[in-house]
Amino acid sequence: MTSADQHFTTISYQIMWTRLMSVVEEQAKSLIRTAFSSTVSEAGDLSAGIFDPDGRMIAQALTGTPGHVNSMAEAVKHFLNKFPVETMSDGDHFITNDPWLSSGHLHDVTVVTPTFRNGVIVGLFACCCHQVDIGGLGQGPDGKSVYEEGFAIPIMYLAREGETNQDLLDLVRYNVRMPDQVEGDIMSYMASNEAGGRHLNQMLDEFPETELRDLSNFILERSKKAVIDQIGVLPNGVYKNSITVDGYDRPVTLQAALEISDDRIVVDYTGSAQASNYGINLVMNYTLAYTCYGIRTMVAPGVPNNAGSLEPIVVTAPEGSILNVVRPAPVSARHIIGQFLPDLVLGCLAKVPGLEVPAEGASALWGVQMRGGPEVSDNDIAAGNKPPPPVFDVMFFNSGGTGARPSLDGLSATGFPSGVKSLPVEAVENGAPIVIWRKEFRTDSSGPGKWRGGLGQTVEVATLDQSPFAIFAMFDRVDNPARGRKNGGHGAGGVVRTRNGKVLRAKGKQIVDGDDRLIIDLPGGGGYGAPSERDAAHIEADLRAELISPQTAEKHYAHAVPEDDD
Repeated sequence: MTSADQHFTTISYQIMWTRLMSVVEEQAKSLIRTAFSSTVSEAGDLSAGIFDPDGRMIAQALTGTPGHVNSMAEAVKHFLNKFPVETMSDGDHFITNDPWLSSGHLHDVTVVTPTFRNGVIVGLFACCCHQVDIGGLGQGPDGKSVYEEGFAIPIMYLAREGETNQDLLDLVRYNVRMPDQVEGDIMSYMASNEAGGRHLNQMLDEFPETELRDLSNFILERSKKAVIDQIGVLPNGVYKNSITVDGYDRPVTLQAALEISDDRIVVDYTGSAQASNYGINLVMNYTLAYTCYGIRTMVAPGVPNNAGSLEPIVVTAPEGSILNVVRPAPVSARHIIGQFLPDLVLGCLAKVPGLEVPAEGASALWGVQMRGGPEVSDNDIAAGNKPPPPVFDVMFFNSGGTGARPSLDGLSATGFPSGVKSLPVEAVENGAPIVIWRKEFRTDSSGPGKWRGGLGQTVEVATLDQSPFAIFAMFDRVDNPARGRKNGGHGAGGVVRTRNGKVLRAKGKQIVDGDDRLIIDLPGGGGYGAPSERDAAHIEADLRAELISPQTAEKHYAHAVPEDDD
């Protein structure tokens, strides 16, 4: 091949790479349009991607979470171990929610679908989405083993040559509280993968001489080289950090040693806490997912996420630690720990000469899962003296503040690192008989600094008919708030309470009385730089917007508060 031919091939591959991104975006849009659960259709708690026949992730949709996407990159390999591509047929779909083979808990369902062209498999589409209801106790950290946490589906056929596995769907329906929603979601996952396959074939119609495997090799090699080039400019060395979070019944300390060499970054979590007796544990897939994401936010963030760009990052954690548990450890609320891993590794990178890293943030989502119906009714209802309230299971996501950045304030009520959007109030209230009475920024929750942290928010919610409801608390940063950086102050810790003045536990199933309301005060992000260096104009703007109170301004920003003439 001449140099001109090679140049033309490179340009063609670049064009096809861009087209491939649009293919997976269409796959994700299909999920959003057809999913029954608002966690997918409104919040984007999903992942969608295309894989080559070797199970290597070539491209992912922009809409999606690191926990789903990067876990799915490993999950597809497990599917191929059980069902090699040569055994697949057109119209096959495969499914699992095995935490150790997919994204870490039973509430995430992964579906993999082969795409055929002229009778030959050219690629695989996969999606992984959060399922609010999967039976069992419900999503929360109360379970003592994975067997209590819901209905488990091994890697198996969801459809075979176009015929849906109705026996499986019947079993799923029989084991969940919201059967229509769950079955509808699963069917939408198949539809999404099929949509991706159609768009891929349309793309290949325009480039009939292209082999997807050759395009995959080009994308993955280029991506890997781009990440290695960025790693190569960093000084070699080992950089350590630790972080303590609330845990369930005791604080949990996570330790990381991040080693930079010429062509890779290795993160070792030796020294981190042992596995918990409650469902806040991580499987290795999920630990890998959020570690890689944290590193990629600082190292080569502009390189597309795929198997090539992930390869130079190696992650190890001792088996039996909270970051690498073995079956049947409980894992339902694994995000409570996992979403702190970016803060942990960013703390390592903050010690690398030449890198400027944001302060810590609220990090873990404050997802409110509420349940109503006879399961949580009071004694009068149980005795038949009142009509039973409607059965519902609903989850809506809320986010605290991110850490302040080296030259900007933190973002308020923003889902970092999850990327999950907060659900619109209307969508939540439309999906369950509840009312969100209040949703507003939480004054004084940001960590002070030259650049202040992002604000948390206050959310107040109750049932529409004033019936009691259960909450499955999965909240953190209550006792261990986000730390500032470069002399910045800590963000405010979170609070879980009711309108009647009762303070609730930050984790675990609890009942809120029908005449009461749940109130959550979300944590804020840490500040960056000394508060004494904050510009007076920024302080005045924060006071006008009631983001900080006069008392806080006087306490932390006295240099900019005018003295009282009296």
